[in-house]
Amino acid sequence: MQDFPYLTVLTGLPLLGAIVVWCLPKSKPETAKIVALAWSLVVFVLSVVMWIAFQAGGDRLQLRESYEWIPTWDARFTFAVDGIALVMLLMVTVLVPIVILASWHDADKSKRSIPTYFALLLVLEFTMIGVFAAADIFLFYVFFEVMLVPMYFLIGSFGGHQRQYAAVKFFLYSLVGGLFMLAAVIGLWVVGGHTFDWATLINSDFATNTGRWLFLGFFIAFAIKAPFFPFHTWLPDAGGAAPAGAAALLVGVLDKVGTFGILRYCLPLFPEASRWFAPWAIALAVIGIIYAALLAIGQNDLKRLVSYTSIAHFGFIGVGIFAFTTQAGTGAVLYMLNHGLATGLLFLVVGMLVARRGSQNIRDFGGAGKLVPVLAGVLFFAGLASLALPGTAPFVSEFLVLIGTFTVNKPVAVIATLGIILAAAYVLWMVQRTTQGNLNPALLDEPRMRRDLTVREKVVVAPLILLILFLGFYPKPVTDVINPAVQATMQDVGKSDPAPISGTTTEAAVK
Repeated sequence: MQDFPYLTVLTGLPLLGAIVVWCLPKSKPETAKIVALAWSLVVFVLSVVMWIAFQAGGDRLQLRESYEWIPTWDARFTFAVDGIALVMLLMVTVLVPIVILASWHDADKSKRSIPTYFALLLVLEFTMIGVFAAADIFLFYVFFEVMLVPMYFLIGSFGGHQRQYAAVKFFLYSLVGGLFMLAAVIGLWVVGGHTFDWATLINSDFATNTGRWLFLGFFIAFAIKAPFFPFHTWLPDAGGAAPAGAAALLVGVLDKVGTFGILRYCLPLFPEASRWFAPWAIALAVIGIIYAALLAIGQNDLKRLVSYTSIAHFGFIGVGIFAFTTQAGTGAVLYMLNHGLATGLLFLVVGMLVARRGSQNIRDFGGAGKLVPVLAGVLFFAGLASLALPGTAPFVSEFLVLIGTFTVNKPVAVIATLGIILAAAYVLWMVQRTTQGNLNPALLDEPRMRRDLTVREKVVVAPLILLILFLGFYPKPVTDVINPAVQATMQDVGKSDPAPISGTTTEAAVK
């Protein structure tokens, strides 16, 4: 089973499916939807088989494949995964079929081709799988940049109000970040022995200033993609304008490329620079937690509110990464997965509510739970998961981040904890203003607001709810895969967990 080219097939299948769907006649939109859904389910099944083939606790990089590409530059089609990448790949393959099913009618009112919309979702899946599976830095950069194209068209062609402005802003921000990365990739090739192979480059020893400049080039690109404060302003516009399904992938998966890139490239390749920049990165992350939460509280646009909550959550992930402890690092990676599930669910449910009302403005709701009680209940659950209620998956990851950070940096952990209080404020206020209280009479004039969750919508939300609850009570299958990769990354950085304080030491300190 280890010899099967999982990663090549897994990467290529969505692209092949996109071509098939795109070639279908525009007059058969339902066929395009069914083919896209079936194709994405095949990709999901293959990813599950790959998860089984992966040996937790085995070699750091597994399922490695390498094929000649550009011999002059020593650039190769090299794919390999560690535990971190494996978790991200499974998250992609879980979310894409759910998003396709949730987006069943998203393009119906558009003047664009419906098969094109679903083909773009599969192209996006192709690029997302490729970026997480790449073990050649130049190949990673190519996927990192190509990823912009399908999302640009999903936002610009099928989005809502100000879609063109949001698409261009998203594209320009990401493109500028990509230029910083390109400069760093070229510099890395020059000083790293004319190779792009990740496994070779992590053994390189760069001069201090060289390593810091290269780190900065990668970090800026990843900070924009994540996004970290102050590179975040594109996300509320893109998330607010994108179709709900595309927004769920944008916030649930694409943003994780930034934090994944920091873990995979910045920390192992430039350990000294990572330690030197860590205080600055943590400061940006903490500011992002508080600042984005305060902005979320003041939002009247549902989709922009969810986008701002994601910026706050990425602050927690950043703190976990740069705390340089195994607990915090494992929590950060687990947070990447759990955030994708919880915020993906929240975006999809908000999209269902917006589609019924025909408006994203919170003021246009009020008492909607009286008309659509099941949908209101799912929105409430998604909100509670987003604020990391105990028993939901995000609580486990947030707890690990905070406790792992507290052991090495108590002030940062305490300040970050304020973000939990603010999260309760913006989530509960959103739920109260949309589904609770007196019924807004205008809702009675909208026939769609009388239709609760359909069978299709129940099938969309059920897997995400089950996963959030399962991982909230039993995250071990995922943490067992993540831990070895995080420990190896901490070793690359030259950091080890602080020794536990014994009872005798504590008593002496008190005296």
